[in-house]
Amino acid sequence: MAVRRLDVHLLARELGNWRTATASGPMHQGLSDALRMLIVDGRLPVGSRLPSERALADVLRISRTTVTAAYAQMRDEGYLNAKRGARSSVALPPQSSPVTIEPSDASRERINLAEAAMSAPSSPVLEAYAAASGEISAYLRLPGLELYGVAPLRAAIAERYCQRGLPTEPDQIMVTTGALGAIGLILATFVEAGDRVLVEQPTFTGALAAISAAGARAVPVSIAPDEGWDLDALHIAIRQLAPNLAYVIPDQHNPTGLTMTPAQREQLAHIISDTRTRTIIDETMTDIWLDQPVPPPVACAVTRRSDLVMSIGSMSKSFWGGLRIGWIRAERATLATIAARRPSVDLGTPIFEQLAAAHLLAVTDRVVPERCDLIRNRRALLRRLLAEHLPDWHECNVNQPTGGLALWMRLPIPSSSAVSAAASRLGVDIPPGPRFGVDGTLERYIRVPYTLPEDTLAEAVSLLARAWASVVGADLAPAAAATGPVV
Repeated sequence: MAVRRLDVHLLARELGNWRTATASGPMHQGLSDALRMLIVDGRLPVGSRLPSERALADVLRISRTTVTAAYAQMRDEGYLNAKRGARSSVALPPQSSPVTIEPSDASRERINLAEAAMSAPSSPVLEAYAAASGEISAYLRLPGLELYGVAPLRAAIAERYCQRGLPTEPDQIMVTTGALGAIGLILATFVEAGDRVLVEQPTFTGALAAISAAGARAVPVSIAPDEGWDLDALHIAIRQLAPNLAYVIPDQHNPTGLTMTPAQREQLAHIISDTRTRTIIDETMTDIWLDQPVPPPVACAVTRRSDLVMSIGSMSKSFWGGLRIGWIRAERATLATIAARRPSVDLGTPIFEQLAAAHLLAVTDRVVPERCDLIRNRRALLRRLLAEHLPDWHECNVNQPTGGLALWMRLPIPSSSAVSAAASRLGVDIPPGPRFGVDGTLERYIRVPYTLPEDTLAEAVSLLARAWASVVGADLAPAAAATGPVV
């Protein structure tokens, strides 16, 4: 198998704005941090060969000595293998944590701000699993391969759409292994290698990874912070680029938190019908509305060519990601096409979890409002913490109703990748802004979830303040310096 050689220009784009201020430490440290983050995130394949020191130095317009020092540090940490006379190849340290922690922080448990997801509401989930255990015996006499999903869950999901104003029959539902499973099945069915897929920018990182894995090319249309969607620009982009598929998040958009208005939904429906563009409508975050209720589904407005719309949902944000239950709501013929392709991807979703999910959907009106109240409280806490410790960071979309599970923050300088790397050294995993885009931009933005417990959020913001101070080469503000980690 041929060893992949990384293109130096593509690598430079992936690195983003890795440079940090002089006072934050040696330049080679920033470069090695950025390269290590790309390796840990899987964006540099293990075994691939890095560009030569001279080539990377020329493209980044830095001294070769800086690249040499960065490569040497990565080799010492186990992230590069070096052979005499050959380029260094990407590696992972054996039996070690993926990032190096400062000695003073080595005993601290890592804080995960990369996953905007809540822990489970334990009592309802336990009750649902207990009920499912009493029902599973009826399925044990069968092969257990359900390409469309078990009847009770499909009926429960269909009823939810009916309650939201979209008449739906159970045979218009296919249960999948999470929302990513739904996206993957749709891509496998309707997209070929090299096809264009139109996406918003920023957007859900998992969708971008799935599009890349399918061999397709994501083409972005920007969502302007503080303004939202420019659907006229989206319409023009579709007409000019003729994408094979579009992927849109109209409800509690990830990562901006914005929701399309009824008028925008009508316009999007017209665009879909007018351009005949098959479109994934991601409704994973629909339940997590915090300021205003979400309008009816986009599919309600698509009165012509409803076969072009595939709405997807998930249990992960409303209940618990550990269920790994998602779904596709589409026309019967569309689902039949996907079902014909599905055996090449998987043979269905685990039945026990499906039965538990059906019971959870029956108590949505009791569980989800309580979770939204908890999320609102944590959002308010995060806003106070950021205002105190990171006053230079500004929340986007403050004058618009938002929801979801994270704040989309604007930094005063384009240094998101540097902040992410510095936070990683302190034990906080937070993805940089470019992770939510296609072309290496969004360096001025970073997503900060408010899903963790209150004491953990306080500790995370304190550490982010330290990371920010190291990036800009400044002393901590008095309030931030005085507040130690919350244990």
